[in-house]
Amino acid sequence: MSDVVLYDVQGPKARRRVLLYSVGAVVVLLLLIALAARRLAENGQFEADLYRPFVDEPQLYERLGVGLRNTLKAAGYGLVLAVLLGVVLAFGRLSRLWLFRLPAVGVIEFFRATPLLLLILFFFLAFPLAFGTRLEPLTALVLGLTLYNGAVIAEIIRAGILSLPGGQSEAAMAIGLRRGQTLRLVLLPQAVRIMLPSLVSQLVVLLKDTSLGFIIGFEELLRIGGQVVQVLDNPIQLYVVIALIYIAINLSLGRLASWIESRQRRTLGTALPAEQPEGGLGKV
Repeated sequence: MSDVVLYDVQGPKARRRVLLYSVGAVVVLLLLIALAARRLAENGQFEADLYRPFVDEPQLYERLGVGLRNTLKAAGYGLVLAVLLGVVLAFGRLSRLWLFRLPAVGVIEFFRATPLLLLILFFFLAFPLAFGTRLEPLTALVLGLTLYNGAVIAEIIRAGILSLPGGQSEAAMAIGLRRGQTLRLVLLPQAVRIMLPSLVSQLVVLLKDTSLGFIIGFEELLRIGGQVVQVLDNPIQLYVVIALIYIAINLSLGRLASWIESRQRRTLGTALPAEQPEGGLGKV
């Protein structure tokens, strides 16, 4: 198969133009940062009193620790349930039986298209009216995260399975495995290994989405920060610290995804074929 040229190779002029634009963008960004710092200084946002609570108030870190634990708890529950749901939906969408395939397609497309905040508000506000049972904020948040991210993960897993060579399923059929066994025992483990960086990236999205629990009163990191701000009256400094916590966690997950990808590249040696007419399911 011949290589497909996706874009023209840049010449010397184009490279100089790109370099010029990049330098210009960096200069503009630095000017904006300098302007923002100047305005903050004029408004007294660099005064020592605004930063003293981070040194003199150990209760501040206790409260932020509570918010961080709740954030990680919601993200952990949501991740496990979303992966389980994603596997089920991916298998359903890959099924030859319309009785399984059509509902799976409907569920995936519906929840992928529905805003996550709307799902969370439904479980917290509308669910009690419809079923007479009030859900805890953590439960409502986890259910919303599970349904939305489960639909996304289902597509990630399905894409991973379809990217596998068709010979994988043919070999499984040759040793007597049924279609379901082929999916579960042969294709899924390989697909997960291939798509693991994408799954980790989706975890980053899920972790950030836990901040939507602020809307329904769940005491995650952002809501705890809002409560602390009312006492300390230093919102800019506190929210910068909260942002740094999120950035540190997400960068760690991003590094994990990069490490997994590089490790897989060393293990596999060569990339899988870009095109497989029959996909990972072959003719099973």
